[in-house]
Amino acid sequence: MSSGQGAQPAHHTYKRRVAADIVVHVFLAVMAVIWVLPIIWVVLESLNKNTAPYTNTFFPTEYTFDNYIKLFTQTDVLNFPKMFMNTFIVACFCCVISMFFVLSVAYCMSRLRFRMRRTFMNVALILGMFPSIMSVIAIYFILKALGLTQGHTVLIALILVYSAGSGAGFYVMKGYMDTIPMSLDEAAMIDGCTRWQVFTKIIIPISKPMLVYQAITSFLGPWLDFVVAKAIARTQENYTVALGLYLMLSKEYINDWYARFAAGAVCVSIPIAILFIVMQRYYQESMSGAVKG
Repeated sequence: MSSGQGAQPAHHTYKRRVAADIVVHVFLAVMAVIWVLPIIWVVLESLNKNTAPYTNTFFPTEYTFDNYIKLFTQTDVLNFPKMFMNTFIVACFCCVISMFFVLSVAYCMSRLRFRMRRTFMNVALILGMFPSIMSVIAIYFILKALGLTQGHTVLIALILVYSAGSGAGFYVMKGYMDTIPMSLDEAAMIDGCTRWQVFTKIIIPISKPMLVYQAITSFLGPWLDFVVAKAIARTQENYTVALGLYLMLSKEYINDWYARFAAGAVCVSIPIAILFIVMQRYYQESMSGAVKG
């Protein structure tokens, strides 16, 4: 009798566990559909034969690749290839410069001890709490005084703005470097290595996962930014893809460019998807290391 009573609660526990698993899986399936549906809609809309923004059906009924072809060939109105290349150049330069700044500052804060170190870290933390949009107007007038708001110098201005203050975002990288034993530095310096050699031959190779994380975040910043680019870039010659896509939805162009806007959005997302797919393993390692640090 007692064994039967003991089996009955176990049976009920199993049922509750199965019911909980079903509820969780149904919830995750619904959330997955909600997350994937907008992506599917954008991709299908980019293939829509009807370029108007208003249709009677949620998904297109006729499909064509003309939107992609016209997006890169009809450059007399909106030069999307030029905007795409401008953004790619700025993002690549910012990625390299930002990585160097962040690595240098993080190494100094993690491995060196000097006066005002704690004060500098606290000031950087406080400044990081303020949104960067607050300084856009001041940055524009500084760049205007330097003559960097017209012509091809606009791209240089964007690179300076996006990468100049990147060193202040050293906290995640520093947290990862703090997990690297100081004994490695000491052993290398006993063998005759300089600080620079320790930095380049020991710290940087070990910090490869965090380098990937920093490369992704440094690339995505200028690639997706709209506010700073809108304030600095004044002509289509210097527009980034964010400004170009925004212009496609204006009253002047939306009827003819709505489907091409979706095609442009797909093209903009392709480099980001490739970046994440190639570096996914290192990105996961960097996240685990940053949390650990």
